[in-house]
Amino acid sequence: MNVWIALLATGLGCYGLKLAGLVVPQRVLDDPRIRRFSELVPVALLTALVVVQTLASGRTLELDAPRLAGLAAAVIALLLRAPFLVVLLVAAALTAGLRLLGV
Repeated sequence: MNVWIALLATGLGCYGLKLAGLVVPQRVLDDPRIRRFSELVPVALLTALVVVQTLASGRTLELDAPRLAGLAAAVIALLLRAPFLVVLLVAAALTAGLRLLGV
């Protein structure tokens, strides 16, 4: 029963946050600090997701060479302004190639 209460509370909290975003007055959103914060939050969340998915396997931290090389290749491709699909393909190809070679 406690799981269902937590699930319901989480759902209501998410709905409340979305509703709050719709009813916030425009003058609050025009504040430069709020604007800067709202621009950086998605970047921070996406970065956290990428780091967790790249460096974790289950509940353990995996710092193997193919993963880190793939991440480095993706960073380089991003710095070269490659399209996102190309970034993914470069990182996946390098990681798979290194694993195929047994590195």
